[in-house]
Amino acid sequence: MLSNSGWNRLKFLRTNVMCHGQWKLAYHFHDTEIDEELAPQEWYRLAYAKLVKLSYLLKNVEHIDGKLISVDDNSIINDVYIINQMKSFNSLARTLISAPSVQCALKKSLTSAQPQVFSCFSSLNGRQPMTLDSLTKICNFLGISAQQRKSIRLTVCPQVTQHHIWRGALEEILNDLKRELDNIGFNSPAFQMARQVMMSCLKFLKDTASLHESEAPAWMRLAPLKKVEKLETLLKWEEVLEMFVHLSQCMSQEERLLCSIAKIDVMKEGLYHIKDIVIERDISFKEARRQDSLVQKKLTKSLGHSSKCLFTLLLYYLYGTVRDIEVEVCGGVCGGGGKLYLQIGKFLTSDDEKMVRNGVKQLYRALGVFKFVWETASMDGTVNLQGHIWSVGANERTLTYRGNKFFVHNIIL
Repeated sequence: MLSNSGWNRLKFLRTNVMCHGQWKLAYHFHDTEIDEELAPQEWYRLAYAKLVKLSYLLKNVEHIDGKLISVDDNSIINDVYIINQMKSFNSLARTLISAPSVQCALKKSLTSAQPQVFSCFSSLNGRQPMTLDSLTKICNFLGISAQQRKSIRLTVCPQVTQHHIWRGALEEILNDLKRELDNIGFNSPAFQMARQVMMSCLKFLKDTASLHESEAPAWMRLAPLKKVEKLETLLKWEEVLEMFVHLSQCMSQEERLLCSIAKIDVMKEGLYHIKDIVIERDISFKEARRQDSLVQKKLTKSLGHSSKCLFTLLLYYLYGTVRDIEVEVCGGVCGGGGKLYLQIGKFLTSDDEKMVRNGVKQLYRALGVFKFVWETASMDGTVNLQGHIWSVGANERTLTYRGNKFFVHNIIL
């Protein structure tokens, strides 16, 4: 056990300092700035002891796409103390994998597995966290040119703005918010209003679902109950926009729902562009198809390359999820001579099989987005995808999931 003075010595501030024209991470340790690359072994020992303590405290908690989840019952954790402890855990782990002993073990394990691979995590940039929330951020990471980005957008937009993708993404966002509200179980006036608006919006989307979306052929479907001559009098997407605006206002001050409310705000961008398009279902099949086509055309024209709304639609198109994917260490593209390896990483609080499996799935989704953008841009060479998972006391091994390799590493000094 460390003494109180030992724990006090672990308290430090991380700052960016200019050194030889470059920004570097430094620590205030005993009132002295220490370059990360020159951090003393004593600091690593103290940091490792703190990491072990946090691993024990958080052993049943996993961090998945912006939310803390309890492994025991899959409930969402909103406790501020636990959230802050998880941030500390990730920060310490991110720094500890730069320790010479950890880097040496990592290099040895990778060399024995695949001699042509070398680690991307030795540099400070390779150990930074990354949230996948826009095509622009991914293209910057992969070094894709402006011309190729234009090609990506022209290819992706028509696919992800199809009517059933658009509607499905909206409903998934609302259902995510519903699960969070149910998890919190708090009945303040703002929560009650938000729940009422959310349920009204879900009902509205269900009631206005186009009949032509069913699997039955067109000639078997019932004719609309009424004939409407003027489209100006029909329900439009503006109704959904108003509900989203109201929902965002109700929950704007609730920190426990920041991720879900952020997605509500993101989708308002698309809703603004299509607010004048009819959403009514009691119209002819031909007219309904035309209105759905207008949704696709309007979104394709209006959503830019950096649009988070466009990226949300892409996530739903690829995986049926709308949550932005968070990666603890972004690694990078390494290699040469036509052999390229994209490596990203994640930290786990324990080596529990369920947590490892969930971590692998999360990394797989992130790698899949990178690969999709890489191939859509027609980049030279084939990029091999690798995910890395670190945990204190982990049983080091190599896993294969859907054709991709995932390495489990032990954090030990």
